[in-house]
Amino acid sequence: MLDLAEVRLAHGCVTCTVREDLLPELLRRAATASLLIVDLWDSVEPRSVAEVIDCEEVRDLLRLTSVLTALDAGHMPIDITRGDRLVEMGRPAAAGDERHLAEVLARQIEYATGLVLHGGDAEDAELSRAVLDHLTPVTPVFDVDALPQVTGDALCTGILAERVDPATAQLPVDARTDEVTTVVWHRLRPLHPARLFEAVDELATVSVRSRGRFWLATRPERMLAWDAVAGVVSVEDAGPWLAALPHAAWDMLSPARRTAAALDWDEITGDRVQHLVFTGPDLDRERIHALLDACLLTPEEAVTGQSAWAEYDDPFALILDLKEIA
Repeated sequence: MLDLAEVRLAHGCVTCTVREDLLPELLRRAATASLLIVDLWDSVEPRSVAEVIDCEEVRDLLRLTSVLTALDAGHMPIDITRGDRLVEMGRPAAAGDERHLAEVLARQIEYATGLVLHGGDAEDAELSRAVLDHLTPVTPVFDVDALPQVTGDALCTGILAERVDPATAQLPVDARTDEVTTVVWHRLRPLHPARLFEAVDELATVSVRSRGRFWLATRPERMLAWDAVAGVVSVEDAGPWLAALPHAAWDMLSPARRTAAALDWDEITGDRVQHLVFTGPDLDRERIHALLDACLLTPEEAVTGQSAWAEYDDPFALILDLKEIA
């Protein structure tokens, strides 16, 4: 028997609505329902909802088994390139929602355990699959006439988060198909903050989607996260590098975090690494590499050491220090 219930956004906050309205509704139905499906509206990101459902208080009654994102094959390859704000399109999740369509779509795609294509024609489906193969190559893609199994063992949202969080993200690799290219830039030398800041606009617009982790000469202890889509770029502090922590603290970190650090480990820099990934149509690999390589410290600057680096002008301080205070 199929039964439906609608839970409206009453608090101006998705997480508040899930905790106060949706979760009680799911618990009320759990005793008699063999399967509960939460259908989110199109501007909601699944991670916040999944993490509320996968909480200790209700784990004996509810288990999260699947996170699917349905994508219109006729629109997705275009929407991922659009820098429009949701409010400009009449699709905000709540009042004051300043997010952009493409950034929300990217997170919906990259967090999901499965993607389902519908709409469009055969050519649209082929292009959509090509784009998705680059954006999230480890996530299975299904058609509506061959939907995935959604029941089974419980998912751990901590592990789901590690798939997308900067320190542990499963980033795409270098690849090229007929219409889509992914370019990986991987270096050890630190970046000069002023030179990188001058290149931000070009780096944000040279591709449709870019993300990864990096380090600045002026902030050798801190991993920084790069996240850009459709020309909208975000740079955030993602916490300390393992090399900046006392060895005794490593046991407190997840196996995925320690494994990611081990894969990047260098005898001199530790796990500090420049690892950025760019995806878009017909990208110029040499241009992207040359642009980023020019932002690195020169060999002469690199040997002067951290005391000299600390004197560099750091335009990112206006962003990173403000976020830390907030």
